[in-house]
Amino acid sequence: MRFVTLRRWEGVDEPAVLVDDQIVGLRDAGFPDMISVIAGGAEAADRIQRWLYSPPGGEQFDPLKVRLRAPIPRPPKVICVGLNYRDHAEETGLKIPEVPTIFAKFPTCVIGPREPIVLPRNSSRPDYEAEFAVVIGKGGRHIPEDRWQEHVFGYTCFNDVSARDFQMATSQWMMGKTFDTFAPVGPAIVTADEIPNPHNLDISLVLNGDVMQHSNTRNLIFTIPRLIAHLSSVFTLEPGDIIATGTPSGVGFARTPPRYLKPGDEVVVRIDGLPELSNPCVAEAGD
Repeated sequence: MRFVTLRRWEGVDEPAVLVDDQIVGLRDAGFPDMISVIAGGAEAADRIQRWLYSPPGGEQFDPLKVRLRAPIPRPPKVICVGLNYRDHAEETGLKIPEVPTIFAKFPTCVIGPREPIVLPRNSSRPDYEAEFAVVIGKGGRHIPEDRWQEHVFGYTCFNDVSARDFQMATSQWMMGKTFDTFAPVGPAIVTADEIPNPHNLDISLVLNGDVMQHSNTRNLIFTIPRLIAHLSSVFTLEPGDIIATGTPSGVGFARTPPRYLKPGDEVVVRIDGLPELSNPCVAEAGD
């Protein structure tokens, strides 16, 4: 299934499912938000199947006439992996990591499809990073690598927008990574059963029609099982946590000359098997 969150009216969002050419709402099936869908596990999945197909329940919407939010507008955690493609680590001039490089983004930076990336007026080096993201289903601590699939709800597109001047100002990257709007996600979460092998998917980023990044998830240094085991050895993974698995080469700051994001740019993340994620860029308004 393909899950989305739509905005019903200001301040009120509803989880829903993409079915053929319609979006079917889940609020009246007892799901107030996407976290309740994810945390509900097998029982929720069964209830949703019956709601959709015997006969279709819930209000139906035209995908072209509704505003989609990020699938999880306020994820419990946004966990990011740095330098997880060898070619990207090499283009940055940094050492190939021997253990995963982990940082976080705050939930306030999460936006959905077609929502604008706001380029901050106090940064001159905003950059793009296409990423394949994992959405945690069943939570847990100390999850063995061979049981990773039990804990994955699905997958989605992610753009790890980064202010390079802030990121590189210290050894800690988070401040450059977590400006408001710097985590476009979506438009849908595709459940894990639809992606039998997440380690063989083409991934690319297109900027104003030009392909800037292109690789395949087979080139991840640390695989999804390894990441889930590593992260859960330190903290509890919870339903709805998002793990952005890293970006391939081709980022703007490593180009000659550098290519940073500008107002008017259109950034598209494309990954096999997932609906593409597109966001415009706008300048931050002045005081």
